[in-house]
Amino acid sequence: MIAVTRPFRQFVIKVHSRCDLACDHCYVYQHADQSWSRRPVTMSEETFRRTADRIAEHASAHRLARVHVVLHGGEPLLAGRERLRRFARQLRSALHGVAELDLRMQTNGLRLDDAFCAMLAEESIVTSISLDGDETSNDRHRVRRNGTGSYHDVVRAVRLMTAPDRRSAFGGLLCTIDVENDPVDVYEALAALDPPAVDFLLPHATWEHPPPRRDGGPSRSNAVDGGGTIGTDYADWLIAVHQRWTADGMPMRIRMFESISRLTRGRSSLTEALGLGSSDLLVVETDGAIEQADWLKTAYPGAPETGMRIDTHRLDEAAEHQGIQARRAGLDGLSAQCRACPVVAVCGGGLYGHRYRASNGFDNPSVYCADLLKIIEYVQATERDDADIQHGWHGLTLTHFDELAAGYGGTAAVRSLAAAQNSQRRALLAAARRADTEALSPSGSDEVGRGSTAHPRRSAERDGVRLRRDGGPSRSSAAEKGGAVGHDGAADARRHIAAPSAERSAAWEAIAALSPPALDVLLSDPYLRVWALACVQSVRRAQGHPAEAALSAAARTGGSLTLPVPLRHGPEGSSIHLPGIGRLLLHAGSRDRRPGAVTVTTVDTEVMAEGRVLGRERLPDGMLWQPLRQLSADGLEVTLDDLDPSRDCYGYRPLPRLSEAEFRRWEQLFGEAWRLIRTEYPEYAHAIAAGLTTVTPLAPAASGDDTSATSRHAFGAVGIALPRSAEDLAMLIIHEYQHVKLGAMLDMFDLLDGVDERRYRVLWRPDPRPLDALVQGAYAHLAVADVWRIRLWRGVPGVGAALHERSRTEAGTWRTAVLDALDAVAGSGSLTALGHRFVRGLRSEAETLGGVAETGPVAV
Repeated sequence: MIAVTRPFRQFVIKVHSRCDLACDHCYVYQHADQSWSRRPVTMSEETFRRTADRIAEHASAHRLARVHVVLHGGEPLLAGRERLRRFARQLRSALHGVAELDLRMQTNGLRLDDAFCAMLAEESIVTSISLDGDETSNDRHRVRRNGTGSYHDVVRAVRLMTAPDRRSAFGGLLCTIDVENDPVDVYEALAALDPPAVDFLLPHATWEHPPPRRDGGPSRSNAVDGGGTIGTDYADWLIAVHQRWTADGMPMRIRMFESISRLTRGRSSLTEALGLGSSDLLVVETDGAIEQADWLKTAYPGAPETGMRIDTHRLDEAAEHQGIQARRAGLDGLSAQCRACPVVAVCGGGLYGHRYRASNGFDNPSVYCADLLKIIEYVQATERDDADIQHGWHGLTLTHFDELAAGYGGTAAVRSLAAAQNSQRRALLAAARRADTEALSPSGSDEVGRGSTAHPRRSAERDGVRLRRDGGPSRSSAAEKGGAVGHDGAADARRHIAAPSAERSAAWEAIAALSPPALDVLLSDPYLRVWALACVQSVRRAQGHPAEAALSAAARTGGSLTLPVPLRHGPEGSSIHLPGIGRLLLHAGSRDRRPGAVTVTTVDTEVMAEGRVLGRERLPDGMLWQPLRQLSADGLEVTLDDLDPSRDCYGYRPLPRLSEAEFRRWEQLFGEAWRLIRTEYPEYAHAIAAGLTTVTPLAPAASGDDTSATSRHAFGAVGIALPRSAEDLAMLIIHEYQHVKLGAMLDMFDLLDGVDERRYRVLWRPDPRPLDALVQGAYAHLAVADVWRIRLWRGVPGVGAALHERSRTEAGTWRTAVLDALDAVAGSGSLTALGHRFVRGLRSEAETLGGVAETGPVAV
């Protein structure tokens, strides 16, 4: 039976109770609680074993997929290298088969040497180092007992941890703020060491012992009682850092700023110091005492105590302690002033310990209330006022960029991607016309492939589409320059040399003359770009005729148009394909491939061939009208496209026209899958609803494995072999639509500089992958990890016993694979400034799938 107590996920284990520094701002030795002096210097092997067993017992009872453990002190390095190695192995052994272990350590770094750093890397102990900035700033507080500074030894330790073979074990830097230090000097000193992350920490303080301010003394204010004012020195200091950080392109993660951004967008916090999220942290002291968060030592003697011990109490008993329950009360546990605050959802009342006052306990705003309000409003205003990131005529706000970088994206963000894709298609359509007309030189015939002397790549570039190596248009496309087909670019379309084929020329002129609504409909077809690229890239014109595109657009918007359409020839017979509408088969079942054309007319929304209205009137013998069918479910309607000749762009064989029974099976499973996405995976639903227009059935794999794919050139479409269950189909849709979104972003922005041509190993493919494929794979598989995580959370009643049991392993496996891939991307040196921002956002989201940010609990 699964326990009902809310579980702990973060555990701070005090492996040593003494320190080799004498920092005057340390909450362990310099504040109210002095219990450290009565505890054993080092945690015994037996106490650690019992602690590991209790954590495993708790994780098993609550079916936790992942737990986070921080080795702490005092100074944990004083426990010794080999003892820490044994501790790490003891934890992994206890949790083997129960939960994934995220093991971390926070240290002053003084005792780190090559052997110690090698051990940390070998045992996967991700280590964060305390450093308060440049030498002057750091040595203001972080000194040895003889008064000498620690800066040079700490910097030496940081450089040891940033060596390539150890960087995976380096979590970042922890910096306690002193407003007397210059914020830019501090920031620059830390950034120069190239850390993956920096935590700027407010010094622990209470209303009884307020933090020092720039006037030279602590702020004694009764502002919470309605009088007086509180300074904002700490907010001003952080604002200066934020300004420099953003100006530098945000070269590393700063958890406070990222948490404000995430909470503003309705996401979870990366730190316990912000947000209304429930506390899930527990401390075990060197003597086995179970305690609340360490920072409560700043309030009063004995504040963190629970009266429980690791050898006599289960962790569920600690979860019922009134102090821990108070920290889990959310909004209801805040003071009246906090509950009325406009930024309470972001601030969350600040760190619980910072609210303490002797007269009324913790029923107060934070002693940093004014600072928190100012920095939160500043970050929010900065992001709200940021200019769009531009791509030609199109752009994304930073808010939308960050939404997408986190793996999600709302309706507005996806519509911005779609608008940019439409411009890409318009540019390629113009290039396709030029390539098509030049392929039909005046001295040649109208037959495909004859008389062509034009080079299609040069034709494309004359229309403003510069082709990349992958065949897609680069960012300097006609969409940026204004060259396009349609109401914005009809003159550009008409300036081409007239083709000798009157039929093709008339068809291209019809496209150029389409009304704005008709052009928009044409450009929304996901396979238009695939066809246009085929026209541009091949000396032989792509199969298909511009008349089909023109007639389809006119018919879908109530226009009138008559054009002759040459027949296509395929295994099912000769045909005409009208994108987004259907296919007219002639001589169905025959292999008659004689040349010819059929005149097609559109009037209002009706399409006529041979004088008969398609889909309404009986056709002559040998002709068959096959309309495209729609999958509809709970407000979402997408086309099931089993007809478009350009749907063969996925690297897998598309299925031919589905039987009615096969379509009904698709309809049923799609409806169930969409309801799952809406109810169980809603953060992906908005983007899918805004941008998924087409699903193409693929042939199933002979192995029985699920098959799905996307094409960079078919925005809005996914290819899927119908899987066994709605759960599987929901996963495949979410996974593939991630590729759709990122492909569109990569068409708009350069996230990589293109210099790195190395290949990298990844979990999701057997073959080494180029760097851009790492980004694509990490983006899509983060959603896979998230789906597995949610399945675990849904429990056996929601997903069934077998799937639920699988979820524990799969969630951790894919999350780790994503983090490893992102580490490789970040370490490649090929990220642009926007690329750094994108990877930071994605990694931040990957970290939170495990419960806390990678640098460990900010409270310690």
